[in-house]
Amino acid sequence: MRIGGVLNLLGKLLIILSLMLLSPIPFSLYFQDGMTGTFLLCSLLGLFAGGLLLFIFLPDQDLGYKDGFAIVTSSWIGLALLGALPYLLSGAIPSFVDAFFESMSGFTTTGSTILSDIEILPKSLLFWRAMTHWLGGMGIIVLTLAILPLLGIGGMQLFQAEVPGPTKDRLAPRIQDTARILWSVYLLMTLMETGLLMAGGVDFFNAITHSFATLATGGFSNFNSSLGHYQSTYLQSVVILFMFLAGANFSLHFMALRGSISAYWKNEEFRFYGAIVLFATLAIVIANAVAGIYTDTGRNLRDVLFQVVSIMTTTGFGTADFDTWPPFCRVLLVALMFVGGCAGSTGGGIKVVRFLLFFKYARLQLHKLVHPRQVETIKLGKTKVPQDVMIAILSFFAIYLAVFLVASLIVTALGVDIITGPTAVIATLNNIGPGLHLVGPTQNFGHLPALAKLVLVFCMLAGRLELYTVAILFTPGYWRMTRKPMLRWNKKTKKSINE
Repeated sequence: MRIGGVLNLLGKLLIILSLMLLSPIPFSLYFQDGMTGTFLLCSLLGLFAGGLLLFIFLPDQDLGYKDGFAIVTSSWIGLALLGALPYLLSGAIPSFVDAFFESMSGFTTTGSTILSDIEILPKSLLFWRAMTHWLGGMGIIVLTLAILPLLGIGGMQLFQAEVPGPTKDRLAPRIQDTARILWSVYLLMTLMETGLLMAGGVDFFNAITHSFATLATGGFSNFNSSLGHYQSTYLQSVVILFMFLAGANFSLHFMALRGSISAYWKNEEFRFYGAIVLFATLAIVIANAVAGIYTDTGRNLRDVLFQVVSIMTTTGFGTADFDTWPPFCRVLLVALMFVGGCAGSTGGGIKVVRFLLFFKYARLQLHKLVHPRQVETIKLGKTKVPQDVMIAILSFFAIYLAVFLVASLIVTALGVDIITGPTAVIATLNNIGPGLHLVGPTQNFGHLPALAKLVLVFCMLAGRLELYTVAILFTPGYWRMTRKPMLRWNKKTKKSINE
């Protein structure tokens, strides 16, 4: 690994985020919340840190696939640390661990929060909170690839390391063009949802911030009661639609915008995704009706559909306290947390396509027991799935299970109960937001021990970067080929010796 090149690139990303830290200032001035100076200071600190890294470490033109893992992981950690500064310096979240937790939860689009009263936060800080979602949703690296050529070297490696899913769709020959297409679709859908929410009577500030959280499948709301604040069938229907779309592969949206609406139905993963949502919704509606949770069938259907789509897409918005629903409903919702959205979406979780291929692989193995001499291959749609992809998927499940068990053991060892602890791990590892019991939809994560919060921060990062990107950094072989960083003054010394 080329440490110097990695840190140089991290410096460039910190500078980009530092400029993003200026975006809440217009809202601070409009609402006169006194946060303008705080965001200016945070931006200057970020510019200084990024500039210092650029000054010390020389860029490396030979960055490769292995360097991509270090760049992506270190970038998300560094940007989460910088993103925590507005919470810390404003005094809204005085604890470093809590501020780092909130920031990482935003960038990884997890949506878990340590805040008990969200509505007292300054408006510009709420905007920044939502902005972290939006930046992290499509990916900070992908954004940089879209707007700057500085990641042209190793661009595909970084794209592969950050974009969720077992396979990555390239929509254009050049990776920069693919990144621009994805972010253009992302921006267009954000503007569309903002317009529809405003048409339903929501002011611009709340419309744009909730659109950020929806399209990023993040779930940060400006209200303590989340989307339950709006008792409007229209508004909740708009959010359901865009949560569902955000949980689908964005390449399908691009094809649809180009006139190929049938691309959705032709995609086997999307059909499976829709079938899961439909089955889970009907099952929970019936269970709630039998248990007498709702007397109004329409309200039952609306609340259940909202929660199923919100959990399935890992958004985490809430309109009802599903922790009070029958045990069957809660177990089914926890199962949906594991599934998550489609590959190439902003959703978290294991991903629909992995489960689809896993089921196909299991069925194939059962079929071989009956017909051992018959040769069959696994297909996704009409495309044969390579053996190495299946091996990678099975390995992913193994690593996922190991991380889940170890994290759950650590959290429960710190005194967290057996329902709160594991579901908190599930909620953060799958980038959901709420869990059950003491971290349920009406609760928060603020009461957990500091060490437990740091474990959950790791789960957020590992889940957002698809486990492999983070796990590879813990293998000894990854660090054996580490190269000493080239410093600027070392380069000058070398030149003078040669002369």
